[in-house]
Amino acid sequence: MIRKTVPIALALAVLAPATLAKPSAKPTAKPPTAPKAAALRPRVASSGGFDTGDPANLVSLLSGAGAKAQIAKRDSDAVLVSVTSPAANFSAQFAQCDAVGKGCKAVLFDTQSQGSPSMAQLNGYNQASALCRGYMDKAGKAHVTMSLLLYPDDTRAHAVTALAAWQGCIGDFTNFSKNPVAYLAAAP
Repeated sequence: MIRKTVPIALALAVLAPATLAKPSAKPTAKPPTAPKAAALRPRVASSGGFDTGDPANLVSLLSGAGAKAQIAKRDSDAVLVSVTSPAANFSAQFAQCDAVGKGCKAVLFDTQSQGSPSMAQLNGYNQASALCRGYMDKAGKAHVTMSLLLYPDDTRAHAVTALAAWQGCIGDFTNFSKNPVAYLAAAP
């Protein structure tokens, strides 16, 4: 039971600040205007100076925790960060970035796992996990992923919480891939 509640609690901790915004005190008489395209607004880092949309900040955060993280590839609107650590090796693909590889709007964490669960077992895992998603790549290797939307008002603490949730995904999927039958038998 704890195995399922920890990722859910972490997901709630990650998502709660964005979902608990207070409604306006006075209703407006004017109909709402359509928001301008996000691409036209410059991304401004949070007041704490930590911008989760800048892949260099993830590299710095992970390097400070003892992992080796580096920007592996940069495309026109994406940045791939490669991470190696004693706990796990994984990638973080930042998407919808600006021309200099900053101001990214989303990140997808991905790691390959040991073991070869069947597609039915992967579907069972995905039904039991609220935050993590397993898939089979073209070579038949199992992977687990977690994606996040990134906002200008995210903080360093938010990034640390998101990385803790990602570590939870890796641990949970590792347990699943070692023995999918037993894992799924104990799943809710």
